[in-house]
Amino acid sequence: FSDKSEGNLLEESLVQLRCHFTWELLVEATELPDLENRILDEIDYLDTRYNAGIHNLLAYVKHLKGQNQEALGSLREAEALIQQEQAAQSEARSLVTWGNYAWLHHRMGRPQEAQAYLDKVEEACKKLGASSRYSMQCPQMDCEEGWALLKCGGKKNYERAHACFEKALAVDPENPEFSTGYAISTYRLDSFNKATQVSEAFCLQPLREAIRLNPEDAYVKALLALKLQDVGQEAEGEKYIEEALGNTSSQTYVFRYAAKFYRRKGCLDKALRLLKMALRATPSSAFLHHQVGLCYRAQVIAIKRAANWQPRGQDRENVDRMARLAISHFQFALEQKPTFEVAYIHLAGMYIEVGDYGRAEDTYQKVLCLKSLEEEKLQEIHFHYGQFQEFQKKCEINAIIHYLKAIKIEKASLLKDKSINSLEKLVLRKLRRNASDVESLSILGFVYKVKGEINKALEYYERALRLAAPLFYAF
Repeated sequence: FSDKSEGNLLEESLVQLRCHFTWELLVEATELPDLENRILDEIDYLDTRYNAGIHNLLAYVKHLKGQNQEALGSLREAEALIQQEQAAQSEARSLVTWGNYAWLHHRMGRPQEAQAYLDKVEEACKKLGASSRYSMQCPQMDCEEGWALLKCGGKKNYERAHACFEKALAVDPENPEFSTGYAISTYRLDSFNKATQVSEAFCLQPLREAIRLNPEDAYVKALLALKLQDVGQEAEGEKYIEEALGNTSSQTYVFRYAAKFYRRKGCLDKALRLLKMALRATPSSAFLHHQVGLCYRAQVIAIKRAANWQPRGQDRENVDRMARLAISHFQFALEQKPTFEVAYIHLAGMYIEVGDYGRAEDTYQKVLCLKSLEEEKLQEIHFHYGQFQEFQKKCEINAIIHYLKAIKIEKASLLKDKSINSLEKLVLRKLRRNASDVESLSILGFVYKVKGEINKALEYYERALRLAAPLFYAF
């Protein structure tokens, strides 16, 4: 009974700690290999003064993979880095590391070691004047949590990371680390809010502020360049890209984002050259392989456009060759990161390009089966699958089903608008073939209702009701 009671008391103490084991980091089991690769890439290639936390996160990932001895090694690395920092910063980071030690020893069935680290946390909290026995409220702690959430990815983690950095900045607005974390989390969230120009511009000021406080941060300069390109200020963005490329700091990361910038500018050869340089350093990067695939995909589109969308002979051969190169890189990206939703869409698109509709169908089915899809991604998947059903499979019923699924997701987005327009065109085409199609009239009424054209919506609903009434009374 005594052992059981002590175990419960230990658990009650452990849950009060602020560390990776208590931050509820949302990571799918299938994402762990990619997350570990990205952590290792950051340790090796991202020049930062804030990397004790990344070793803590690596320890947590190692534990999730069942590699507890390796996890202890990562915590020792974190401790060694903390010793090199300023006292005020190192105390907060030490609390996180000791909390992770306590949890890890507990999970390994070592209650005495776990208690020893709990005691260290308690002693430090008392010394720092914390109101809680086992946790401390301070901006550095919020920052540590923010970095962990940011690295794990996904909209919910990004939103929580953004709140952490915002809270830290409220206490110390001139802190370069807090400002950098806030800017990056705002940039990541902007990728989920492409419906409005306002949201796209929202992260410009935080990025500029982060650069003001840390002018040598080439990584943040590359992100600012991409965001300027997003909002139509490409010339200014290119100046930041050139500055970042001229800096030896974080070069592997700068190559990634510079390549993305030049791909979107249409400089595909330059983009591919940069991506291949980055791949030499990080050959397993899902991000890089996806970007290479996008370059080959862009070359497919360029050849088709030049051939007036009817490539023949050598052009057709080049399209097939580029599409197959894109396929190989998208496939590799998905092997590394099976939850990479947009890579499935791009892979399916290239299968369609080479006429392999069976594999395209399989790819769409895989992505539709993924758990915890964000609304924005789900809209995109349903729209593209609807297009596939309409134009390749010639199945209007399935196309309508998936356009409707995209539209019924409340989130305003460009893909929702595209789904509305595609559905409207499809249903109008059906009505030209059969003006008495009750279902098509009803769907068109729904489309105009969604578009806010209430009078037109009522007109089509009423036409559908008049045609449906005789059928109803016949029964």
